[in-house]
Amino acid sequence: MKPLFEGCGTALVTPFRKGEVDYPALDRLVEEQLDQGVDALIAVGTTGEPATMTWEEHLSVIRRVVDIVRHRVPVIAGTGSNCTREAVDAARAAKEFGADAQLVVTPYYNKTSQQGLVAHFHAVADAATLPVIVYNVPSRTGLNIGPESLKEICHHPSVIGVKEASSDVAQSLEKLRLVGDNAAFYSGNDDLVVPLMACGFRGVISVISNVLPAETARMTHLALRGELQNAAEIQLRLLPMINALFCETSPIPVKAAMAALGRLENELRLPLVPMQEKNRQKMLEIMRKLGLEV
Repeated sequence: MKPLFEGCGTALVTPFRKGEVDYPALDRLVEEQLDQGVDALIAVGTTGEPATMTWEEHLSVIRRVVDIVRHRVPVIAGTGSNCTREAVDAARAAKEFGADAQLVVTPYYNKTSQQGLVAHFHAVADAATLPVIVYNVPSRTGLNIGPESLKEICHHPSVIGVKEASSDVAQSLEKLRLVGDNAAFYSGNDDLVVPLMACGFRGVISVISNVLPAETARMTHLALRGELQNAAEIQLRLLPMINALFCETSPIPVKAAMAALGRLENELRLPLVPMQEKNRQKMLEIMRKLGLEV
């Protein structure tokens, strides 16, 4: 199976201004990402704050990103929900807008069984012809997709990828071994991109690429070409910034970083609040050391 994309997919932030989605800022972010060479864009994934957006806003942002991108790179729509029916409806809408695939997060809060996980993902894949990228992020959902369950999920022909955002590297590699060529794997952890790509992952769905798109894309492209030492040098250079972006709940730090660069307002929706000032100052110093003008 040819992957939908290889390299760097940016999990876009959603800019807000005075309580509403800031569409002009979103347009600028999308164009900047494309200019800097990213390989895919993810609209309203976790980094895009879907949990505090209405479905009307959620779908509107997906449509806007699709319209701005105009097929220059794949657009992957965040459609996941802990309600299977809701996820199906979102996928159908995203397909109508022209999205290339959907990112479907593991159901959260109601915490189904492993059998329920398989049934959920297969139901979403059955109901829409939009290809599925399975998103496993146990730290947020409280539920991990086990290797055998993921193997079964990925047998579905509409499941084309996996975003694995677990710190359990051994289990991530076991999943890769079991699934084989049935799906492309993408790191959901910016601090593990090169190590996982060295073992067969095809890229990253990234937070840091909001701030440093060209650098993140270059790192993944080097890894894809087998230039692992050069890729690792970038990974290590970016590590302090990656740590800063996750010192508080994401996307709090990345929005603070983007605001410092003048790309959007530092505005979130409750219950998220702006970054603590002491942490923000530490992050700004790291950004200056990377050559960013803040």
